[in-house]
Amino acid sequence: MSARLKIDPHQARYQSTGAVVTLDQLLLQRHAAKTLEYLVHNRSIAGISGLHLSKMRGRGIDFEEFRPYQPGDDIRLIDWRVTARTNRPFTKVFREERERPVIIAVDQTHNMYFGSQVAFKSVVAAQVAALFCWLAIDNGDRVGGLVFSDWDSSLVRPKRSRRSALHLLNQVYQYNQQLQEVKDPETYPHPVNPDFKPGLAHALGQIRRITKPGSTLYIVSDFTTFDDKALQYLNQLSQHNNVVCCMIYDALEESLPVPGVYSITDGSSKGALNTHSPKARSRYREQFQQRMAGLESELDKLKIRLLKLRTNELVVEQVRTWIAKNS
Repeated sequence: MSARLKIDPHQARYQSTGAVVTLDQLLLQRHAAKTLEYLVHNRSIAGISGLHLSKMRGRGIDFEEFRPYQPGDDIRLIDWRVTARTNRPFTKVFREERERPVIIAVDQTHNMYFGSQVAFKSVVAAQVAALFCWLAIDNGDRVGGLVFSDWDSSLVRPKRSRRSALHLLNQVYQYNQQLQEVKDPETYPHPVNPDFKPGLAHALGQIRRITKPGSTLYIVSDFTTFDDKALQYLNQLSQHNNVVCCMIYDALEESLPVPGVYSITDGSSKGALNTHSPKARSRYREQFQQRMAGLESELDKLKIRLLKLRTNELVVEQVRTWIAKNS
């Protein structure tokens, strides 16, 4: 954790570092979000307010009122119950929904409690979730989400209020703190909900409960538990929503360090890692590349955007570069 970022000190103050995140670091992301606002507004598509980086899907309208039918109105919008009650044809009037619910799913499982430089994956996930949360609030969108661990999850229904954002970020903070308190999988608490199942698929299944058509959904994870069931849920969610997958990964997962013998630990046991073999180093790198390519291929089929975030690079700048390239 001694690696240092060679970045603008002004931007570096927004970067969360270390093995756990603090609540102050999550609140500080509101200032980081303001550095992206100009870019977001200029890159957004079709004049949609807020951080909506892909095309509008679904109806995108809210019911406003009933009014007497007028020549030229769409007969499909006639409300027959009101018409029968009043003996006059009435039609439904809708208004365009300018703000969009923003749902943020944040992975805080034990797989995320890892990092070789600057910050753990769980910390980067918490930071980018806070960044998107504040962007949505500042743009007048409703914000909610799900934070999940290996034994529990917390669902926050979307609301357009600073209090809702603070509630979501407090849940992210609490779950992040639990990771350092419970390091050994054998000592994980028993789920409060007997139906709870660890993994991305179960989390996405829960997300469907609060995601209405036209929402923007950010899934922040390392996608270690990505499987066919999770892919099925992603397919369903992407039909009528704008979905962005934010994959967090560490440099040590991408390639082995320079040749040598390294002491490693999972928090409960210790071992040694020998990286002298060129063949092993090459195979290790290829496995990561194949995993990344497989995820990209599956998401491309669903037209879901992928934001890749390294733990040893400035999160704000990675998000800024991604917005510029994908808008």
